Amino acid sequence: MSGMSDKFKNFVAESMGDKDAAELPGIGSMLAERLHECGFEKAYHLLGQFLVFGKDEKLFVMWLTESFQASFEQALDCYDCLYRWCDLFL
Repeated sequence: MSGMSDKFKNFVAESMGDKDAAELPGIGSMLAERLHECGFEKAYHLLGQFLVFGKDEKLFVMWLTESFQASFEQALDCYDCLYRWCDLFL
C-alpha cells in the first residue's frame, strides 16, 4: 500500500465499526460538517450511498461534488478508500 496516505491505510486496516465520516480520506472538517448536516455522520452512511450507486466511481464522485461541494480530488480519495475497504471486508 505504498503511496497511500496514513489516513487511507488506517481506515482500510480494520473494520469500519462506528467511525466518523471524517475518518475517510478526502473528508476534511468542512466537508464532514456539510455531510453531517444532511445526516451522513458516519463512514457507514457514506458506504451505504457508495453501495446504492453500485460502487460506480462516476456516480459517487458526482454525488459528493455536486451535493456537498467536495473537490474532485476529495471525492476520488473517498471513493478509492471505500472501494478498497469493500475489496478487503465484503
